[in-house]
Amino acid sequence: MVKASPARIAFIAVILVASAAAAVYWFALRSPTAPPVAIAPPPAEVGVATLVAVDVPLPLRYSGRVSGFRVVEIRSQVGGILQKRQFTDGEPVKAGQVLFRIDPRSFEASLARAKAQMAQAQATLTQATENFARVEGLAARQVSTQKALEDATAAREQSAAALASAKADVQTAELDLEYSVIKAPIAGLTSIEASPPEGTLVQPQQTLLTRITQLDPAYVYFTTTDGELRELKEINATRARPLTENDVTVKLRFGNGDLYPLDGRVDTSSGIVDPRTGTVQIRAVFPNEERGLLPGQFVRVDILGVTMPNAILVPQTAIVQGPQGAAVYVVEANDVAQLRPVKLDREVERGWIVKSGLKAGERVIIEGVIRVRPGMKVMAVAPVTPAAPASPAAAAGSGTSP
Repeated sequence: MVKASPARIAFIAVILVASAAAAVYWFALRSPTAPPVAIAPPPAEVGVATLVAVDVPLPLRYSGRVSGFRVVEIRSQVGGILQKRQFTDGEPVKAGQVLFRIDPRSFEASLARAKAQMAQAQATLTQATENFARVEGLAARQVSTQKALEDATAAREQSAAALASAKADVQTAELDLEYSVIKAPIAGLTSIEASPPEGTLVQPQQTLLTRITQLDPAYVYFTTTDGELRELKEINATRARPLTENDVTVKLRFGNGDLYPLDGRVDTSSGIVDPRTGTVQIRAVFPNEERGLLPGQFVRVDILGVTMPNAILVPQTAIVQGPQGAAVYVVEANDVAQLRPVKLDREVERGWIVKSGLKAGERVIIEGVIRVRPGMKVMAVAPVTPAAPASPAAAAGSGTSP
């Protein structure tokens, strides 16, 4: 058996001791890995706007119908044969223009007879007056009896009454002759319904000859709900100076979107609510000298000049819809966002009018709402206003190609 040298034994011992020491050191100093420390995320940046109470124009648009200012049915006041028609159906006529002529010969004869009877009554009155004067003189000298004076007085009064009746007959005959010429009472557009042909027997007050519709000015009728009308009256009552009809302008748009060039005004409103629809009818009046508005035409009615004073307005982007209704995020003094229910009134061009739930001076999140939760701390920044697109003329003048 080979015996190891002392030097070799010493070397092996040193190696074993070093390995053991290294193992002990490794096991002694090893520790489990510490979990990473969570770093809180920075507050979310949100666009915030401070609420201000302002007068907000209310968009009031309705559907309406054009109607003639006046529609007159033309009927004859006397009967006879229709002798002549002096207009064309469907064409405009002027006030006082002759439309029809009825055969006047029978009326001329009646007028001549009435004048003759009036002359006879005048002669009778003259004779009775002279007789009264003679009897009165005799009675004054006590030559005539009181009975003769009374008879002369009665005869004179009867003759005067007969003359007055004859004059009335003359006036009636003159009117009948005048009514045989039928004139337009107003200026307007005649109906296209065919008038009775010449030679027709016209019955007084019965035969419809034509209709005339006055187009200038023109009426436009539209309706609103009784609730909205009541709300507008309440809003007007809160104003320091209530609006009058002169403060409100009415504009019209045709069915294709074209704007009627002349403005109108509110004329009147019905004091009765239609029980079938729950609406109130309102009438506006428009100048229509060029006859651009025709009866029966469908139009859009825009009411301008009505504003809601001291209204709180929030953009559409600030509104959050939930199970409880509409709400907005309000940034409190410690920059913590809290969800607050609100009651909306109506939508306008720049957002929603808030009826209750907010007040002037409060800060509301209008950008980045989707990143916010109730009770979250936020970083309020000014909202980003998108740049307005350049007009076609400016783009063309800049020389840049699309």
